[in-house]
Amino acid sequence: MSMFENSQYRWRETYFVLFDSSRRPTLKTIQRTLSGLNEHYVLRNLSADEEGRFDSLTLLSPDDFAALDICYTGGEEVLDHAASLAKEMAPVAREMCNTDALRRILRCDGRFDVLHFEQVPEGEGGEEDQGDEADEMLDPSALLLVLGALAKLTNGVAVDPQAGTFLDGSE
Repeated sequence: MSMFENSQYRWRETYFVLFDSSRRPTLKTIQRTLSGLNEHYVLRNLSADEEGRFDSLTLLSPDDFAALDICYTGGEEVLDHAASLAKEMAPVAREMCNTDALRRILRCDGRFDVLHFEQVPEGEGGEEDQGDEADEMLDPSALLLVLGALAKLTNGVAVDPQAGTFLDGSE
């Protein structure tokens, strides 16, 4: 079940980890890696392909008032998306002297979509009801730890398209 279907959570933004699909980890490796980041993380809805490679999961981080839906996409769609991202992010990357990450993502044909969700305080139904209190509760720690771990595990590049920033996991 996606967190979109859970009324206790509200979608905030989507991040990506782009990598060479030959480095796609197994579900067991992802499970071990993410569970090792924080003993309080709860992994649900774990899914693998017929070869045991990671497909998707949901990570709940109650201490951070957050959840992540993570799913794998591969192939031509990812190559097209990477080219589009590189074009959009080129000005910021050049400004921050991070053109290596731009070049790297252009060769990526594997991607983790990391959808970040915020836990909605009880009794607050919609976005219009959300005030500063909800923003104060959400802690991005789980998101940042998971993005970093996934980038390192795949030797990939984590991308925050809204901010135009990269987190490079190259060895």
